[in-house]
Amino acid sequence: MKVLGIESASLTASVALVTDDILTGEYTVNFKKTHSQTLLPMLDELGKLLELDLSSIDAIAVAGGPGSFTGLRIGAATAKGLGLALKKPLIHVPTVDALAYNLWGAAGIVCPIMDARRSQVYTGIYCLENDFSVVMEQRPMDMGDLADMLNAKGERVVFLGDGCPVYADVIQEKMQVPWRFAPAPMNRQRASCVAALGILALKGEYTGAKVMTAGAFAPDYLRKSQAERQRDALLSPEGAAGKLPGDYDEKPPVR
Repeated sequence: MKVLGIESASLTASVALVTDDILTGEYTVNFKKTHSQTLLPMLDELGKLLELDLSSIDAIAVAGGPGSFTGLRIGAATAKGLGLALKKPLIHVPTVDALAYNLWGAAGIVCPIMDARRSQVYTGIYCLENDFSVVMEQRPMDMGDLADMLNAKGERVVFLGDGCPVYADVIQEKMQVPWRFAPAPMNRQRASCVAALGILALKGEYTGAKVMTAGAFAPDYLRKSQAERQRDALLSPEGAAGKLPGDYDEKPPVR
């Protein structure tokens, strides 16, 4: 079974091919370029190196959200185009689940944190020592509240994700249980994890993902976009005074 994985939910851009239980190839870049510049060239280069006939793959697994609105849309458009052209199904894999899967086998609690701005993170809680167990499904959450929740569980915690450097001070201040950050090779999104979970979904061994047609695929943003929040604030009884703390006056940086 061959599954092509695409990850574009954050600054990291990644494509990978997983064949059964083997990572055949992966191309990952964590650099300041838009995914519209990187994904297709990376996929083309990976295909050439692996002498891959795309018609031979069984499905395309995509990080389906949450994450950067722009990044998710680019990944979805790329996957949908390939899926429609190749007549292959798409597998919607929750972004935070795939991020956590980097640390399969780790003892204690695995807690991915993706920076969602305004003191919030996209997060979930996982136990991965013996299997893939979702303790709390992915959601947006205040970082301080998350720290309180983890302290209450009383277990060792491993954090990973691009929220780690952003909220390192909050973590150091609030965490009362043993904790650490995951090392560099496993602390960001990887398309290999997306593809691997996609294979488990096809086998019926992972229920968190959704297998669907390319036409039916849509990202799961989990919360409104910046533009929608600002529009709602302007339409509120308080008008412009209802702008949310931390919202941008100008267009936010494109990830």
